[in-house]
Amino acid sequence: MSGWRLTVKRSVKPPRVWQRMLSGRRLDLAHPSPMDIEIEDIAHGLARVARWNGQTRGEHAFSVAEHSVVVERFVRKLEPGLGPADWMTALLHDSPEYVIGDMISPFKAILGESYKGVEARLQEAVHIRFGLQTLTPAALKKIVKRADNICAWYEAVQLAGFSTTEADGFFGAPPEGWRVKLTPLPPTEAQAAFLKRFGEIQAAMTRQETAR
Repeated sequence: MSGWRLTVKRSVKPPRVWQRMLSGRRLDLAHPSPMDIEIEDIAHGLARVARWNGQTRGEHAFSVAEHSVVVERFVRKLEPGLGPADWMTALLHDSPEYVIGDMISPFKAILGESYKGVEARLQEAVHIRFGLQTLTPAALKKIVKRADNICAWYEAVQLAGFSTTEADGFFGAPPEGWRVKLTPLPPTEAQAAFLKRFGEIQAAMTRQETAR
């Protein structure tokens, strides 16, 4: 037997790529199914994800759920002619973060395409689940991005310690004459506000569909 070597192959268990949600759903992060997405899970998660990595003033973090509600309101203010499906798209613009968290822009830049791919697949599944276009139209995406930047400007100045000059440089100055006061809510209140607005928009989408 001299010169022979016995090689034993060991089976390698593949890593777990799904997350169990409080609803009981198991969401596959590599290939998310719209059937495994529930709005209650999204609201619960986003209400507990802090913007700015939690580096904000106040007793509570400013959550992605509260940010999403504000951004949707800004979208309607910027473009009053939009419809319920557009409002829903705006409300859910950061929905993947209920799974992957709110990574600050510098960290996203480091992760690059690997992060963007996971985010895009989750966003697509969310859109399908709630009857939205798979990909956000370019014109609407531009409006949502503008509203997102306006909200980020107010967050930066009022909560995250930025000067107005710094915020202007990163996000662009908000529209002249806007008066906004952000108050970070406790997670349960942010969650309730998100779900309330979701229900209002969903009812409006149903009315619009019925009227056709």
